[in-house]
Amino acid sequence: MKLIKCVIRPGKIDEVREALEKASVSGMTITEVRGYGRQKGHKAVYRGREYQVSLLPKTMIEMAVPDDLVDDVIRIVMNSARTGDIGDGRIWVMAINEGYNIRTAAKDM
Repeated sequence: MKLIKCVIRPGKIDEVREALEKASVSGMTITEVRGYGRQKGHKAVYRGREYQVSLLPKTMIEMAVPDDLVDDVIRIVMNSARTGDIGDGRIWVMAINEGYNIRTAAKDM
């Protein structure tokens, strides 16, 4: 099993989620996060005053998937989240050593 973490644009979350559901990938955690990479933020104007916004709103998707689905999930997220502009996001893949179901206390792997 692998843990896939994706940080994407908030406006792309529905498109990514629907594409993953069509591929029968379920069980994900979606969190609103803030951060920056190469974008380095932007300038905004509020009530006539300009200020620097250094942490941009993003959405993080986390999902545990079997090893044989990792490449498919990465491809689906890449294709559905990409706009071609800086700030499209990142994907990380991490190994999961153990997992437990809290209700049943059963070990997943």
